[in-house]
Amino acid sequence: MKLLIAAAAAAAAAAAAAALAAPVNADEALAKKHNCLACHTVDKKLVGPAYKDIAKKYKGQNVAAKLEQKVKKGGQGVWGPVPMTPNPALPDADIKKLVDWILKLG
Repeated sequence: MKLLIAAAAAAAAAAAAAALAAPVNADEALAKKHNCLACHTVDKKLVGPAYKDIAKKYKGQNVAAKLEQKVKKGGQGVWGPVPMTPNPALPDADIKKLVDWILKLG
């Protein structure tokens, strides 16, 4: 009986972990789809800042709309001299998902 309970608890924990990981993987897949990972990575600087560094910098701030505009229109100067290229063809819904995902990494 104890073995059955332990197995059920382990299965429930694994299912919960998979459910939590799924949105992260899904939004990382969205970043891949839109070629964001050509300049950014989750945890280290590439051409642009790491997504975790962005999340850390803006933690606790209400900046989602500002960052969504930065993705759409581009920008320069916040993270150094290399400009963020504009992405006007990205659907607004995808930009929102990406920014929400990035901000949750911090």
